[in-house]
Amino acid sequence: MPARENASRIRLMGFDVDGVMTDGSLYFTPNGEELKVFSSLDGHGLKMLQSAGIEVAIISGRSSRALELRAANLGIGELHMGVEDKRACLDALLARRSLPAREAGYMGDDVVDLPILRACGFSATPSDGHEFVRQHVGYVASKPGGRGAVREVCDYLLAAQGRLEAMLSAYLV
Repeated sequence: MPARENASRIRLMGFDVDGVMTDGSLYFTPNGEELKVFSSLDGHGLKMLQSAGIEVAIISGRSSRALELRAANLGIGELHMGVEDKRACLDALLARRSLPAREAGYMGDDVVDLPILRACGFSATPSDGHEFVRQHVGYVASKPGGRGAVREVCDYLLAAQGRLEAMLSAYLV
């Protein structure tokens, strides 16, 4: 089934963090605190999804205070960090909402994300996602992780659902 058709049904969209919402680089202060750099374009795309009624979830294998703060700033309540089995996490989210997997999407960048990517109705990766992952997702963004790939996928989902044009037009007043 084409990616656009699958995207038209999405009601819950999940995202990995390192390599998707960030460029995948890991920065540490001398005190061991982890720093992350997020794109404001991506953040606005996530807010647009939420305002269109598409729930956003973050499911990440790593944990960090920076991610907690970013999720809170974006109003994302479904933040799951330190997750070893992302597919099981998604299954639990879907069960709590009585949603079928075909109405869920996920964006990941590495082979550890393949089980969750293959379980969703819509799957995506940044342009710099692992080559094997790019071969097994429905949509490969033209932008790299942390540099607009998330926004591109948000816009793609909104366009597939016929909502993007009206949302963007609202900024022309």
